[in-house]
Amino acid sequence: MENTNTENRRSFLKSSMLAGGGLLLSFSWLANAQAADKMEAMNLPDQWNELNGYIKITPDNIIKIICPNPEFGQNVMTSLPMMVAEELDVDWKNVVVEMGPHDNVKLGPQFTGGSNSVRMYWKPLRNAGASARQMLIEAAAQTWSVPANEITTQAGVLSHSSGKSAKYGEMASKAATIPVPKEVKLKTPRDFSIVSHSKKNTEGVKVVTGKPLFGIDYKVDGMLIAMIQHPPAFGMKLKSFDASQALKMPGIKDVFSFKLYDDGFEQGGFDTRTSNEMIAIVGKSTWEVMNARKKIKAQWEPTGDIKETMMGRGGKREVTIPGRLETTSDQLALMAEYSKRPAQQLRKDGDPETAFKNAALVIERTYNAPFLAHNTMEPMNFFAHVSEDKALVAGPLQAPGWMEPTLSKILNLPADKIEIQMTRMGGGFGRRAYGQYVYEAARISQRLKAPIKLIYTREDDMTYGIYRPMYTATYRAALDANKNLIAFHVKGGGIPENPIHANRFPAGAVDNYLAEAWEIPSNITIGAFRAPRSNFNAAAEQSFLDEVAEAMGKDPIAFRLDLLKRAKENPVGKNNEYDADRYAGVLELLREKSGWNKPENKGKKRGVAAYFCHASYAGHVVDIVMRDGQPYVEKVTSAIDCGIVVNPDAAKNMVQGAVVDGIGNAFYGALTHKNGAAEQSNFHNYHIIRHNEAPKEIDVHFVQNNIDPTGLGEPPFPPVFGAVANALYKSTGKRYYNQPFMSNHNNS
Repeated sequence: MENTNTENRRSFLKSSMLAGGGLLLSFSWLANAQAADKMEAMNLPDQWNELNGYIKITPDNIIKIICPNPEFGQNVMTSLPMMVAEELDVDWKNVVVEMGPHDNVKLGPQFTGGSNSVRMYWKPLRNAGASARQMLIEAAAQTWSVPANEITTQAGVLSHSSGKSAKYGEMASKAATIPVPKEVKLKTPRDFSIVSHSKKNTEGVKVVTGKPLFGIDYKVDGMLIAMIQHPPAFGMKLKSFDASQALKMPGIKDVFSFKLYDDGFEQGGFDTRTSNEMIAIVGKSTWEVMNARKKIKAQWEPTGDIKETMMGRGGKREVTIPGRLETTSDQLALMAEYSKRPAQQLRKDGDPETAFKNAALVIERTYNAPFLAHNTMEPMNFFAHVSEDKALVAGPLQAPGWMEPTLSKILNLPADKIEIQMTRMGGGFGRRAYGQYVYEAARISQRLKAPIKLIYTREDDMTYGIYRPMYTATYRAALDANKNLIAFHVKGGGIPENPIHANRFPAGAVDNYLAEAWEIPSNITIGAFRAPRSNFNAAAEQSFLDEVAEAMGKDPIAFRLDLLKRAKENPVGKNNEYDADRYAGVLELLREKSGWNKPENKGKKRGVAAYFCHASYAGHVVDIVMRDGQPYVEKVTSAIDCGIVVNPDAAKNMVQGAVVDGIGNAFYGALTHKNGAAEQSNFHNYHIIRHNEAPKEIDVHFVQNNIDPTGLGEPPFPPVFGAVANALYKSTGKRYYNQPFMSNHNNS
């Protein structure tokens, strides 16, 4: 497998000798102009490669690989270094992994989200390892005066047929002087000895022994604790407050109000906040600050409609945020009203109107889902120490590069004076891609001129969080007299965004197809939530496809495979996002591994669903039994096509986590509002799945192929909802249209 190495001697971020005779290699691409200015003294070009993979080799042959991406449990601190180590050809037991700081020159985007980590770094990190290996070979060839093509490597050792050999560490200093090769040869999958072989989590021992890895563990001498009193409801703002009693409490240093953004501030794509003014309470300890906060007497008033300037996708735009105090029952009624109005057409194939008019049977169903809270197990927190000429911020975040420009603007500091350190995240899945908690910490530290750690309570985050939107969708299918599917229509909307992916299955498999969408503005803050939009879209679509299959008298898996065969052999339209072969491959593997058609399984109450998102394909068969009069998911069989699996055990764990998460949210997850205030505030009234509610068995299988890795963190999550709904129908005889299912026993 030949791979052109786009790094040249100048764009290679200076292979350089380390103290003690080591080798440092790093790569990057497309750093911004500001980043290029930082490196001007090194006479480096304006254009870079996107990723920097650092490789440090000590004289005693210890290999240190710096992971560029933040870690929140998906195991990138193992999988990404595995890719480097594979091509470098080292012994994994000699590899030490370290989390890199934020550095968009050396380490590229450093974004953990969108199931992008492995997919984005697959070739650049392997290139980094292969280039380093080739430079070590050249160094040995020059030292031994032999042709480079006669030298082989294995487990960090260079060897020649003459009997000469050397560890990488012995050649590291000389290798640092070797020009970066223009082309490198990458291994083929059949030659992998690290990739596709399970490796234990590089931080596993630290996690289970309680080492200080997480943001909540971060502390420095003289650090103060800060908490915030946010508005009690969405649509409210601060009118006045009396902190006299709070300031008398033990350990309290200051209580003050502040604005997150200055007037006229242009928010970036991942900047967000509900009310711009809030109250900060700062003291010596968390307990003291929590108690002092209870003594604050604050008055709040309605915000009214607010006009704001937003940047991000689609460029600069003016938006109006409504000031109403929203209530869930009113939101549902409003969505029902909007669903009857004309909507934006996203895709149209054939003549669906005529097909529906002439249909022998029309099936129509509407599905609803509530706001969901992220509820990261590690409460939201962040450290900041801001002085007049520099700032250090540290903590759990998914996208440091997105937050740096906003920090620079609100602190009035150049980006090169802001240091961002990343800690391990105790959960994220979108919540920590939005930086208001980072900016709050920085603002407070700047005001106090002291190091502070901002901490949210569970109640803070759940009632003032960033949520999965409310969604609804109406699906219609038209059948002819012979029960053939002749038209398909989906019309969906939400508060404040719609869930529809118009070019996904079954688009491309039906002659007459229509997708429409609408949205209702809201002041309730929303954001990415594990497989954004897909987590609802899959639930509704896969539930509906089962109803259609039943009306047609077809087996649910066979029906989906028939549609995919049509999409492959004679596709409708040209914008179909999915690969019909890979989609079908997952369903076929799922049918085999679950024993779907075996006689011994005929009595099981089971449901199936499969979905494509984030470049991967996932499907589940869910088996439900009744336990103490309640439905219980006893077993789940999962099939995944995410291309080459880098770390099989970690990948299996990720799928199992997605399954448990999906079951919990499908059965119990819901956040409701009354007059703008969240009605759930902690786990006593927001039901997170418990250990005894998780399946006894989750049997995970991967399609074996040599396709470059695609996404895995998010794709297994969405089809869980549909599979659960379809299994509930088999076990209860009722169809479930409203999430969460266990709060809506009569929602059929």
